[in-house]
Amino acid sequence: MIEISGELVRRLIDSQFPEWRNLNIRPVDKSGHDNRTYRLGSEMTVRLPSHERYAPAVEKEWTWLPIFKPLLSLSIPVPIAKGEPTDDYPLPWSINRWIDGDTVTHANIRNLNEFAEDVAGFLKELEAIDASGGIPAGVQNFHRGGNLAVYDDETRSVIETLSGQYDRKLLTEIWELALETRYQSVPLWLHGDVAVGNLLVKDGRLSGVIDFGTMGVGDPSSDLVMAWNFFDDTSREIFLNAMNFAEDTVNRARGWALWKALITCAWNEKGSEASNWGKHVIDTIIQDYKRL
Repeated sequence: MIEISGELVRRLIDSQFPEWRNLNIRPVDKSGHDNRTYRLGSEMTVRLPSHERYAPAVEKEWTWLPIFKPLLSLSIPVPIAKGEPTDDYPLPWSINRWIDGDTVTHANIRNLNEFAEDVAGFLKELEAIDASGGIPAGVQNFHRGGNLAVYDDETRSVIETLSGQYDRKLLTEIWELALETRYQSVPLWLHGDVAVGNLLVKDGRLSGVIDFGTMGVGDPSSDLVMAWNFFDDTSREIFLNAMNFAEDTVNRARGWALWKALITCAWNEKGSEASNWGKHVIDTIIQDYKRL
């Protein structure tokens, strides 16, 4: 990881965009993992990849978000300047327009079922955008939209690690069901990281979607993980019904959610917020699967 500070951001702005040297710079409350985000004045944000593996997102967002924006009804980031690597910071970086809104929580939405419909509506709009010429899923977006089997060894290893806490046979069954099929239809645009940290709320409704760094074209199943990591039984059904995908796509989506929950649970300190989140999602997936 690259060490990023407000002082570094100040030097980058002053040297490359001197017209903004008088604007205040301060970190946002939830800066993220793949990128560090700072406010630049009141109307802009500075977004810097925290590692070279996340750097390709800068060019992707610069190219595609201006195309997406007029085709989506919710607010998304608008890149307005692209920063160059320096000796201090050896990666490309970007400046975007600030988007008002609060990071979604269960407490700041007015109705979970309504929110499920809002998320589904956004994803359907995104999937409707012409994907020809889009970026295929692969290493550049950690295989979101690609073949879930790339995480097979990793997932089975973690299942073994957690076998004292969970029924290894049941988790393996859920995982293998996800691997039984592969996406055979026309590739669709996907966001790649539909998670609470990337969804913004105003007046209780979904108002914006940020961080398109893992976007690509391919299998949309990885964009459905909110079904298990945020929604309850009723809103999950509303969300999945609104997305209107076949059962095999839902099975793969459950697999994506299981993989993420397993590694989060296993790779973080037991009892930590992240590990507890992973455990909760695993429990939700198991309970949902048993009702099939």
